[in-house]
Amino acid sequence: MESPVEKAPKSQRRTVLGVLLACLAVAAVLVLAVGRSGEPTDASAEAGFARDMAVHHAQAVKMSFIARDGSTDDPFRLLAYDIIVTQTAQRGMFMGWLQQWELDQSGERPSMAWMAGHGHGGTAAPSTAPGAMPGMASEEELKRLREATGKEQEILFLQLMIRHHEGGVQMAEALLKLSERDEVATMARHIVDGQSGEIKLMTDMLRQRGAQPLPSIRE
Repeated sequence: MESPVEKAPKSQRRTVLGVLLACLAVAAVLVLAVGRSGEPTDASAEAGFARDMAVHHAQAVKMSFIARDGSTDDPFRLLAYDIIVTQTAQRGMFMGWLQQWELDQSGERPSMAWMAGHGHGGTAAPSTAPGAMPGMASEEELKRLREATGKEQEILFLQLMIRHHEGGVQMAEALLKLSERDEVATMARHIVDGQSGEIKLMTDMLRQRGAQPLPSIRE
């Protein structure tokens, strides 16, 4: 005996099939939308970026305070002040995101795990431990910066901060390949643009002091 569906006209069966396919398509879109609107998880690229960049920024602020307080050159001091203000504000936003996402400010995953396979590897400063965030200064370099004075300290700061910014740009560019979440991607683009501009400024400042940047970690 034929079922009611088998007995239905072909045109009606095609209509029913079309409706079913449309419903499946709508369901798929809803699943994707819900997935995209959900908050980042503990192991997400967004959470890893926020945590690691907060640490990265904290060191930049520390270095900038040392340089600002040790110099009498107004343009140099203004650069250091700008880095302090900008990166302190951005760090506050990273911590705010983690709180909003109901995540701890430090996770159980190793630093930079979120960036594995996206430009990280062998890019940290030669004196830092393997797996360290790209561009970070070592404890020995920070000690040298604190102990230096005058023009010597300005040159060392500019060299270390150029490399530090190169690492920050690298991290932000990696995030842009891994996430389309609006607020995080917008921040990453600001970091790429802002720190790239400061790299050019600091390179010019080094030339004015008869010095050159350290070997780039981006080459």
